[in-house]
Amino acid sequence: MRALTLVADRKLELIELDPPPAPGSGEVQIAVAAVGLNHIDVWGYRGMAFAKRKYPLVIGAEAAGEIVAVAADVTAFKVGDRVVMYGALTCGHCKACREGRDNLCENVKGVMGFHVDGFARERLNMPARLVMPVPPGVSMRDAACAPIAFSTVEHMLFDNAKLQPGETILVHAGGSGIGTAAILMAKAIGCTVITTVGDDAKAEKARKLGADHVINYRADRFEGVVRKITAKKGVDVVFEHTGAETFPGSLLSLKRGGRLVTCGATSGPSVTFNLMQLFQQQYKIFGSFGASMKNIRTSLDKMAAGILPVIDTELPLSSFERGLERLESRQVFGKIIVSF
Repeated sequence: MRALTLVADRKLELIELDPPPAPGSGEVQIAVAAVGLNHIDVWGYRGMAFAKRKYPLVIGAEAAGEIVAVAADVTAFKVGDRVVMYGALTCGHCKACREGRDNLCENVKGVMGFHVDGFARERLNMPARLVMPVPPGVSMRDAACAPIAFSTVEHMLFDNAKLQPGETILVHAGGSGIGTAAILMAKAIGCTVITTVGDDAKAEKARKLGADHVINYRADRFEGVVRKITAKKGVDVVFEHTGAETFPGSLLSLKRGGRLVTCGATSGPSVTFNLMQLFQQQYKIFGSFGASMKNIRTSLDKMAAGILPVIDTELPLSSFERGLERLESRQVFGKIIVSF
């Protein structure tokens, strides 16, 4: 079978591997149909694994596929079921796992495609407990955006920031995969959405997506525009994932008692801010990493209800590296999908 492997930092090769054996106890075998690209793929490509790993490494952290074989003791799935897979190899036994807080597993063995072999291969075996069905009517291409992109946004907005209907939210990088999803999910519950983008073409697309106010951060200081839009009150929630370049301005964009939720640091991991501002304004800052399997199921349900991911580009497996380059260049508006 074909598998896209990272053989060294910034060096990918499409190689032939032996197909997996018949699924063992508790496992299903999946034919991968589509892989979604994320910044974690870029980090892995650059060699930023933050942990020891061995090359060659099959890449791909987010995917959807179809079950082609099941172990005799698996009753929840059958051959032909369309599914998505949880990309972290959690233990399933610790307190966090038992409570459904999968992304806080105390004994996680790694993130697939980053620490251990991932989804960019034609077939693989997975524990059935880490597999979720795709609802009827949701395409494989769209479903491949659920395990990381949509579920990360679901976890950020609703588990952590507790976004409420009618609130005002600032979404950074509104053209990114998670930025577009955040706009869609916030608008779906009646929020006023302000978003930042890097050029006028993206600004027009963000307006068409439903954003109420769009700021070109290359032309204007976004925090000043946000204060004008909100009559100096600030926003209820900031959806932050860009890091050092925007974090100080994000705090200035919050209203008193506002909430900031962050899941990324693509522009840098280190920031300095005023602690007096933090406690005097009673800001709430939430760190958010990944998502639970419940978040993925909810994301798939939202797709089935009509909230569909924005797809920037769909590429064949052989063009995976071109997809990474496009993602790294910040040219995207939405998600990049690699199809088998």
